[in-house]
Amino acid sequence: MRVIIAGCGRVGSTLAVQLVAEGHDVGLIDRSGRARRLLPAGFPGRFHEGNGYSRAVLEAAGIEHADAFVAVTSGDNSNIVSVRTAKETYQVPIVLARIYDPRRADICRELGIPTIASVRWTVHQIHQMLLHRHLTPELTFANGETLLLRSLLPDYLTGRRLTEFDVDGEIRVVEVTRAGRSLVPAHSTPAEPGDLVTFAVAATALGRLRGFLDKELGT
Repeated sequence: MRVIIAGCGRVGSTLAVQLVAEGHDVGLIDRSGRARRLLPAGFPGRFHEGNGYSRAVLEAAGIEHADAFVAVTSGDNSNIVSVRTAKETYQVPIVLARIYDPRRADICRELGIPTIASVRWTVHQIHQMLLHRHLTPELTFANGETLLLRSLLPDYLTGRRLTEFDVDGEIRVVEVTRAGRSLVPAHSTPAEPGDLVTFAVAATALGRLRGFLDKELGT
């Protein structure tokens, strides 16, 4: 993936190092050139000095070819403007923002922009959401060890009992939205085309769930 991160503080630099180590192409933006010091010697990613909402800086960082944009500066307003610019002006497929104020976070979610709030699990959560981007996070508990995620069920699973998708201690189907109505599946409830399923999943099992849902797509 080609990822641009606005904010090279502890969160941004840690996330950048982790993504680079996994083989992703990473560019960082920070208004302070001194923030570069948080990156390890020989860091292969790019660093751009400036504001994350500046179109000139974003374009220099390669925003027009980015697969994802993450805003983790210390300012809510800067992060909101940055992700909206990335999403609305440059149509970046994945945008994520760290927002401290719950009211601002609600505004972002209404705009279809996922937000991260807790510093304790910000890096882990953003990393997981980038890798498992087709899963929509609804709620996270404690430090991110357990999540509620929603996903359209692949057609190849039609007809199977929804409870067959449970993995003890890792994955559990807790709700399904079908034809605009929500229901808690019974043991015998079969999957139907177009089902939007809510999973309770351990963070450590996200890869397993992704592989299960991606089988039909071959991704």
